[in-house]
Amino acid sequence: MGFKLGKNRGLEATGGEIKTKMRFGKQSGGEGSIPGTPIIPMPLEEGIMGEANMDGTIYISDKLDPNSLEYRQVVNHEMRHATDMKIGKLAYTDNTITYNGKEFPRMDIDGVDSILVDGEWKEAGDTGFPWENDANNGNE
Repeated sequence: MGFKLGKNRGLEATGGEIKTKMRFGKQSGGEGSIPGTPIIPMPLEEGIMGEANMDGTIYISDKLDPNSLEYRQVVNHEMRHATDMKIGKLAYTDNTITYNGKEFPRMDIDGVDSILVDGEWKEAGDTGFPWENDANNGNE
């Protein structure tokens, strides 16, 4: 099957402001979103900088400066998770996380979101999870 580029639609105007199809984030009037992946600033739990969600959105801490390196690193990290979810490499429910076809049990232990990895219950957000190691690859 062949691939065809779409027809050139030229410039588009919204509300009297000219925008092109390839602009995104603040250039397109948004809040820093990436096409197909809305980035939503919001209050997150202490120590949580970002969350990729199964619905395709990314929550990012409203305490981060959108112009900072840390903000860009968090978006990049969460975008790796969002991409993995979109291609079926990563999925989660309240009870499991599935990564590369392997299921990891998940449960609340004494008020702590915990995941069973290599026979050990670890707090979610801790180090040593294969999906976190992959998302951190190149960010450290």
